Amino acid sequence: MDYLSSLNEPQYEGVVNTEGPAMIIAGAGSGKTRVLTYRIAYLIKEKHVDPFNILSLTFTNKAAREMRERIEGVVGNDARNLWMGTFHSVFARILRSEADRLGYPSNFTIYDTDDSKSLIKAIVKEFGLDDKVYKPNTVLSRISGAKNRLVSWQEYIANPLYQADDESAMKPEMGRIYKAYCMRCFKANAMDFDDLLFNTNVLFRDHVDVLNKYQHRFKYVLVDEFQDTNVSQYTITKKLSAVSQNIAVVGDDAQSIYAFRGASIDNILNFEKDFPDLKVIKLEQNYRSTQNIVKAANSVIARNKSQLKKTVWTSNSDGSQIELIKSVSDNEEGRFVASAVFEQKAQKGYKNSDFAVLYRTNSQSRAIEEALRKAGIAYKIYGGLSFYQRKEIKDLMAYLRYAINTDDEQAFRRIINLPKRGIGNTTVEKIVVAAFEHDIPLWEVLENVDQFLPGRAANAVRDFVVLVKSFRIYADTKDAYETASHIAKHSGLMKELYDDKTIEGLNRYENVQELLNAIKEYVDTPEVEDKSIGAFLQEIALLTDQDNDKDQDTDFVTLMSIHASKGLEFSNVFIVGMEEDLFPSQMMLSSRADLEEERRLFYVAITRAKENLYFSYALSRYRFGRLQNCEMSRFIDEVDPSFLRVNTRYGSRQPQLTRPENPSGVSSSYARSLVSKRKPAPKKPLQYHKPSADFVPSDTSGLQVGMKVEHPKFGYGKVNRMDVQGANRKANVIFENFGEKTLLLSFAKLRIVES
Repeated sequence: MDYLSSLNEPQYEGVVNTEGPAMIIAGAGSGKTRVLTYRIAYLIKEKHVDPFNILSLTFTNKAAREMRERIEGVVGNDARNLWMGTFHSVFARILRSEADRLGYPSNFTIYDTDDSKSLIKAIVKEFGLDDKVYKPNTVLSRISGAKNRLVSWQEYIANPLYQADDESAMKPEMGRIYKAYCMRCFKANAMDFDDLLFNTNVLFRDHVDVLNKYQHRFKYVLVDEFQDTNVSQYTITKKLSAVSQNIAVVGDDAQSIYAFRGASIDNILNFEKDFPDLKVIKLEQNYRSTQNIVKAANSVIARNKSQLKKTVWTSNSDGSQIELIKSVSDNEEGRFVASAVFEQKAQKGYKNSDFAVLYRTNSQSRAIEEALRKAGIAYKIYGGLSFYQRKEIKDLMAYLRYAINTDDEQAFRRIINLPKRGIGNTTVEKIVVAAFEHDIPLWEVLENVDQFLPGRAANAVRDFVVLVKSFRIYADTKDAYETASHIAKHSGLMKELYDDKTIEGLNRYENVQELLNAIKEYVDTPEVEDKSIGAFLQEIALLTDQDNDKDQDTDFVTLMSIHASKGLEFSNVFIVGMEEDLFPSQMMLSSRADLEEERRLFYVAITRAKENLYFSYALSRYRFGRLQNCEMSRFIDEVDPSFLRVNTRYGSRQPQLTRPENPSGVSSSYARSLVSKRKPAPKKPLQYHKPSADFVPSDTSGLQVGMKVEHPKFGYGKVNRMDVQGANRKANVIFENFGEKTLLLSFAKLRIVES
């Protein structure tokens, strides 16, 4: 049993106590995956349990694959006989075998999200309902929520509470759509993803012999990430383990962050009520992080009332204190991140892949991306697209491109029927063919559409032409922000996104708002002379084109939402946007349960860091096209102040305060005192340097440390450090009034004053 020798005492206990119900509460970084895999290996190798009698449920195929490989390393090929996989894959396998019991063929189709939305769209149309009210995303989300709570369409229609909710939401026909959707799926011999769970529950409820068969087959049931299970998933696993009682769940209530997907933290909090003989094992030693990080995380999560008590600890070194950064704006916040990454790599030899930037909403990536690009630092968006590659961003950008260049065929194809205006693919192809056959621009065909298309199609195209002409007038006479705002509104894109009230729809709407924020900030920048939409598009095109020049390797700074980061770890972590109404989200302040989920999300973010952790917030941030003052997040107040320190290395605007004396003994928050309790003074425009009369940029090929230079915006400074590795030569300059800046010499305009 050499594989057990590396386990600590609680881990060992979690592996060898295989009989009866067990709950393994695994703190962050405590080695839960090792315990789960070794427990299964122990059952097979030491207890001689047939792998066919073991059911192991996970949430991702990747997790299942990695666990199986680890187990195979201990027990050999027997691991291949395990019933191991995601909830959906395992229960689909069962349903394939038992489909006839539910009236399905064994080869039933599994609908993906797009299939489901298309079917809902068709039903709404057939019912003669307003598709702007009954949007596929909204309807599917409502149906999915009902199924995950095991509410059938029959129960949904019969329950007056659901009817009242739908009527108050101005969607009284939701129940009828739910019924039609289920009937149509059944008629098509199809199940959607939620049906794989819902129908497994129906199978076990209505066919006791089938349930009995699987209860005796699965003598041991193990569930990973148990805190993320919903009602449907837990009901199935509870039934399957009812005979043997050999159920082991592994999870951490402090990392339950998926309520918006239907996860119920009550499953783990109340697990002991369903299994009174439960053995609870706590994995409390953190092997990942420094003591400062672990203790800071503990001080935060201790404020939650709904939790299973545990004390996570580590024998690792104290490590550095968490650095607290105050930035003037979100753009300065992005520059701070880029500067810190650059310096840490230079001083300590970190790779790009040792860094992660975590944010509450995906739209926050824009300022970070732009700063990293300008610094020549490779990055990738994890679990999502680059900001400028997201569909909603590309849609609006296509409108902006077409407003200044009506010969842009790709932009034309993207926007001609977006939002839908009755111009189908056939019409588009006729327009394109006519342009080629007559060797004339697309726009000329559009302006003379009556010569090429019949009446109805021509009418829709004429309306489109009028719309684009109005956009061209704005582009010719207004600045970039006025033009973009006008087009976003009058194209119909913003309304379509605003009307979609799902989480995905809200994120898309917020992303477009963030693009408008970027354009507003571009226009408000004093040194930008050409404020037209054409100039903005050119700058963005230059930025995004740099992505194609990156090395084809895995050395990237990782940018991701905090939700996407769970289960990962990095040497250096930046948690940006630590501001009230952003994190915690304004949408999560209506109840204690919601706020506690946000606090768990903060806990997850903190515990991703191994060595260095940064909290960052901005005093101002562009939101909805306006520069808004921001307030530091309450969550920073909740961190024990002994683990925090103010960062003063990047820029001159960081506060340089010390711990205040408190002779009266009155309790106060040191964290907030670090950044001053006073409300910020009204914002004044930044007073940039006025270049010398004889200012002419110098040839910087011979620039060296110690030289005095002049920058057209930052003024006079002294070269502190040079980085001449690779194609992107950089200089670190300490300016008299703007502090430390790292500049790309190929772009920076520097005049050498003294050598």
